[in-house]
Amino acid sequence: MGKAQKYVLLGDATYPLQDWILKPYQEDENLTQRQLQFNYRLKRAHSVIENAFLRLKARWQILLKCDDCSLELLPTLVLACCILHNVCEAHDNPFNEEWLEGAEPTELPKPCQPAPASMEDNRAEQVRELMCQYFESCGEG
Repeated sequence: MGKAQKYVLLGDATYPLQDWILKPYQEDENLTQRQLQFNYRLKRAHSVIENAFLRLKARWQILLKCDDCSLELLPTLVLACCILHNVCEAHDNPFNEEWLEGAEPTELPKPCQPAPASMEDNRAEQVRELMCQYFESCGEG
């Protein structure tokens, strides 16, 4: 869209809108078709990420019980699992669907209420609007 953008994290409605955290538009009857499409695409992207993490945890189940290693080792352990996982995926190493049984997604506690508007960054709306325009220009999918 003619403006360089930084990387962003995807959040849900409970997160404050920041120029580095994209969250969906608040669901109500006033959303435009473009905003609805943005929310849909954000949700789809989020589900892809959740699936990738689920496969990572299923293949490397040590990630499910990281509470028995030191905090200093944890970043190296996670990075090693990510690298090994990507190597396995790149070389079409078979993924055993039975592994998923032990790695079912657990619901982590999330805030019940959306972040207060005072925590939101006004510049972030520009970033979300640019992404909204980009999604619109990409067509359906």
